[in-house]
Amino acid sequence: QLQLVESGGGLVQPGGSLRLSCAVTGSTSDYYVIGWFRQAPGKEREGIACIRSSDGSTFYRDSAKGRFTISKDNAKNTVHLQMNSLKQEDTAVYYCVADEEVRTTVQALCVRLNGYWGLGTQVTVSS
Repeated sequence: QLQLVESGGGLVQPGGSLRLSCAVTGSTSDYYVIGWFRQAPGKEREGIACIRSSDGSTFYRDSAKGRFTISKDNAKNTVHLQMNSLKQEDTAVYYCVADEEVRTTVQALCVRLNGYWGLGTQVTVSS
């Protein structure tokens, strides 16, 4: 089964940037959909962006458009989330989610979050 390991979280000042990474192992398929979601204390999980490994097609939730960019490195089986102009309300635990392309789409994964999850990485935006 898929195993996901997130990295790159930390403490950043408002207006700053962070780049999260998600390493994917254990895939039985060459192609998968992978994305990011977050959960802040007391709030519901919120999908951010998803990408398809075969052709790089992406889906962004409205809240992520303009500041967040998802990208992939197929050679390293890694997906990145570049986050710019961070705000205090971006503080949350950020999780990687993935499933094989035959089982989902970029939009479905980002909305339903019904794939394999990583353990998350904390992002704190504070001055």
